[in-house]
Amino acid sequence: MEDPAVYKEVWSEFLDHLSETTGKKVQFFPVQSNAAQIEAMRAGRLHIAGFKAPSAILKADYNMVPGEDFEPVFSGKHDNSILGVANQDYKAAAIANSVLNRMISRDVVSEDQIVSLYKSQTFPTTSYGIAHNLKPELQEKIQDAFFSFDWEGTALEEEFSKSGEAQFVPITFKNHWEVIRKIDDANGVAYNCQ
Repeated sequence: MEDPAVYKEVWSEFLDHLSETTGKKVQFFPVQSNAAQIEAMRAGRLHIAGFKAPSAILKADYNMVPGEDFEPVFSGKHDNSILGVANQDYKAAAIANSVLNRMISRDVVSEDQIVSLYKSQTFPTTSYGIAHNLKPELQEKIQDAFFSFDWEGTALEEEFSKSGEAQFVPITFKNHWEVIRKIDDANGVAYNCQ
C-alpha cells in the first residue's frame, strides 16, 4: 500500500461529488495499514474503504515458501518496497505495478533502477467496499456516486490515467477477485465472522 495521505488532494473532487450525491458530510480518512483500515470500519469510524492486494503469489504459483525458500522482510507499503529495490536495500520485492508506474511518472524512481521478474494476471488494483450496516438507500447513493463521477479534467484522472486506471468499474467477488482468493488460500487466510 502507498502512503494514503499523498492522495488527500487527488481524491478531493470525488469526495465533493460523493457528498453531493449522498447528502452526507464526507471526510478523507487515511490509514497506514490494512489492519488499521479494518479496525476503523469495525469501530464505525470508516464507512467506505479500499482493501488489500496481497503479494503472496510466489507460494500459490511457484510453491516458494517464506522462511524456507526466501527470507521475507516487510517494508510496510509498496512505495517503501520500490524505493528499497531502487536503492539496492532489497534484492527483490513484490509490488503493485500501478504503484511503480505512478512513482516512475513522478520521477521518484527511474525505470533503469527496477527490473521486473514476474507479473501476475491483472486484477483490480483496489476494490471499494462499504460498511454492511449503512442504510440500503445510502449504500445505493454511494454506489451511484462512484459510477456517476465524471473523471474528465480531475486530479483523479491526472493521477490514475498514468497507469490506465482512470475509471471506476463494477466487479464481482466470483469473477474479478479469483486471484485474491487463490492467494488467500495459499496462505491459509480465512475470513471468519466472530
